[in-house]
Amino acid sequence: MVMRALITGVTGMVGSHLADYLIDNTDWEVHGMLRWRSSLDNLGRHIGRINRRDRFFCHYGDLRDSQSIDTVIRAVKPDFVFHLAAQSYPKTSFDSPLDTYETNIQGTSRVLEALRLHAPEAVIHVCASSEIFGRVPQDKLPINEECTFHPASPYAISKAGTDMIGRHYAEAYGMTVMTTRMFTHTGPRRGDVFAESSFAKQIALIEAGLIEPVVKVGNLQSLRTIADVRDAVRAYYLLVTVMPVAGAYYNIGGTFTCTIGELLDDLISMSPERDKIQIEIDPERLRPIDADLQVPDTRKFTSHTGWKPQIPYKKTMQDLLEYWRSRVASSENGFLSR
Repeated sequence: MVMRALITGVTGMVGSHLADYLIDNTDWEVHGMLRWRSSLDNLGRHIGRINRRDRFFCHYGDLRDSQSIDTVIRAVKPDFVFHLAAQSYPKTSFDSPLDTYETNIQGTSRVLEALRLHAPEAVIHVCASSEIFGRVPQDKLPINEECTFHPASPYAISKAGTDMIGRHYAEAYGMTVMTTRMFTHTGPRRGDVFAESSFAKQIALIEAGLIEPVVKVGNLQSLRTIADVRDAVRAYYLLVTVMPVAGAYYNIGGTFTCTIGELLDDLISMSPERDKIQIEIDPERLRPIDADLQVPDTRKFTSHTGWKPQIPYKKTMQDLLEYWRSRVASSENGFLSR
């Protein structure tokens, strides 16, 4: 029988790249859960396949709606589940904390409960976040899996809940649930609410002459370890296929560490307008509190699966910038800056 994978949040950056990977590298059926109003832009290369019902199937579901989730999981009965859907923007979570908690904590509980009832043998990946570690003291770097949680945003709190719910279902019900704390991962299709993608978008708009040569920024001092999203989804595939351990939890991340300011400098250096571009602090882009030291210890995951990042940091940044250049060029009004 052909294996079936269910990806919640399939239209997002990570979900769509994971769908690409599974279509290209397995013979599995790919079932994506999405909201009815979700844009299919990130699934563009698969639209023909979806319409022909050729290995790729879309199902409408919403993390706020237990019945819709139950319907999807009863219909699919997946062998593998990648639970990626979430309210995933830390800055937004300060404005909408209750929405974030409802979507991420209770939504995860709804997904796992439906799986317990209808697909208890599935191998399940629950995606938490490195943001759960929050404000980590310098002497605790690099951050390993046993580091104390100190979430620095409602989003991070919600992902701590997501992490613990995943482990609870493994321990209480014997389900093969694993949780990941993925550190910063980016690349093409990254939402423009995230710093590096916002920078790349603004640079593309500047190059097109649509905004003044000023990149607006928030906190440039935060330290981040960068991975490519295409390496991240390969890690997720290995997570569920290489001797999966029920209840296991892993840090996953890249090997290149820099400040947000250094990342911005690298993006600007890739632009023909680099000598004209200025940088301006925008108070609206500053979080009330920030997770400012995000450097992972990934030895537990790499020793278990053999995974290592393959895509160099500079290629990730170049591809992100090219993605925004293409989007700006194909848009009638070039998008508003963010």
